[in-house]
Amino acid sequence: MLDFTRTLYYYVSICSHSNLIESFIMLSKKKKILFEKQSQIVTAMAHPLRIAILDFLKNGEQCVCKIAKHIGSERSNVSRHLSIMVNAGILQSRKNGLNVLYKLKAPCILDFFSCITTCLKQNIKDNEKLFNVL
Repeated sequence: MLDFTRTLYYYVSICSHSNLIESFIMLSKKKKILFEKQSQIVTAMAHPLRIAILDFLKNGEQCVCKIAKHIGSERSNVSRHLSIMVNAGILQSRKNGLNVLYKLKAPCILDFFSCITTCLKQNIKDNEKLFNVL
């Protein structure tokens, strides 16, 4: 009977361990999907004109013509950049007569740029320290 109990305990522990490993693998797959989606959003923002557009839209909804004028680019070029950000889920658009208006879908995206600015400031401080050592 003792051998049976040990064998049973052994198999239960293997099954439990297997379930833990499966759970870990599933978590990893979910994280991988999350990281992929996050990467798509960051990639969609990764252009100086798109960052300028996002900064301009922090004040609210704007039409393509105002956005183009503000950032100093052609409407067709601005429309292409807007389309990329709409497809990534960063912006949303709506028609108003002949105009298409754009706004930030999640204004908290601007916090990301505040964080980047903080990193840049820290990099400058670090470089100043390095320069002073030389």
